[in-house]
Amino acid sequence: MPALNPVPAVRGDDDRVRIVIVQGHRGRAAWHFGHALADAYADGAANAGHEVERIEVVALDFPLLRSQHDWQHGALPPSLAAAQAAIGRAGHLALFFPLWLGDMPALLKGFLEQVARPGFAFKAGAADPFAAKGLTGRTARLVVTMGMPALVYRYWFRAHSVKSLERNVLGFVGIAPVRETLVGSVEAMDDAARARWLATLRRLDEKAA
Repeated sequence: MPALNPVPAVRGDDDRVRIVIVQGHRGRAAWHFGHALADAYADGAANAGHEVERIEVVALDFPLLRSQHDWQHGALPPSLAAAQAAIGRAGHLALFFPLWLGDMPALLKGFLEQVARPGFAFKAGAADPFAAKGLTGRTARLVVTMGMPALVYRYWFRAHSVKSLERNVLGFVGIAPVRETLVGSVEAMDDAARARWLATLRRLDEKAA
């Protein structure tokens, strides 16, 4: 079981932050608007003086967990060691993914299950899971693209899967606050609307808050 990474000094006097961008789009061969949004976000963060690392989940070769025992006692796949270490160093996480069948893509969920293990995301041996949060001191932003209008997802569907990720995964390991950016009607967007979204992402987290 890996040792718990110490929480880094995530902010200095100049307010610069180490940011890890996790690209959770399941497609690798084709270009997607979610990749352009992540590129814009990375450009804005770098221009603001933050240190940026990127993880492309679909490019990583790892098995899915098949039992609680494997999650608690199995070894982290070597292919994920660098990604887990990057998250351990981060002060801010930015997760980009498309809404797929009402939730995050399965590969991204499998990635989070693998890296968020006891001894890393949770303090090993703690009796109270609410006192065992291993990733406190970090903030996050979720950027979620979808075919439906974002207002429909937010108010009709109550953004249920995003709220679950915020509360039951990120919040449970101590990451807070978690902010969200919902980008709806992606397939129907014209070039002007896409340009406005890219401009928004470039300035979105200049302070990584």
